[in-house]
Amino acid sequence: MDIVSGKPLFSSTDKYDSKTGWPSFIRPIEPQNIVEKVDKHLFYSRTEVRSKHGDSHLGHVFPDGPKPTGLRYCINSASLHFVPKEKLDEEGYEQYSKLFEK
Repeated sequence: MDIVSGKPLFSSTDKYDSKTGWPSFIRPIEPQNIVEKVDKHLFYSRTEVRSKHGDSHLGHVFPDGPKPTGLRYCINSASLHFVPKEKLDEEGYEQYSKLFEK
């Protein structure tokens, strides 16, 4: 969840080890809660990922991720509030429990 707004952003069901040291995901669970902007602060262009509701920097998205999306959302863990699946109901995110059903 977004640490600023509390809005859902990513799920561990879409997380993978990108070998970067940053939490990486193949897609957001609620795309309407993020904004992507061109970031030209370095010597090349990349895509910044920001919280739509908190307007905070979350990380960047790169086109070198695994299938099925081919995307790597490389997110700063300090921008996230991790909610264990056992506490989704307790913290008001019960609609996301279905992501963890087998």
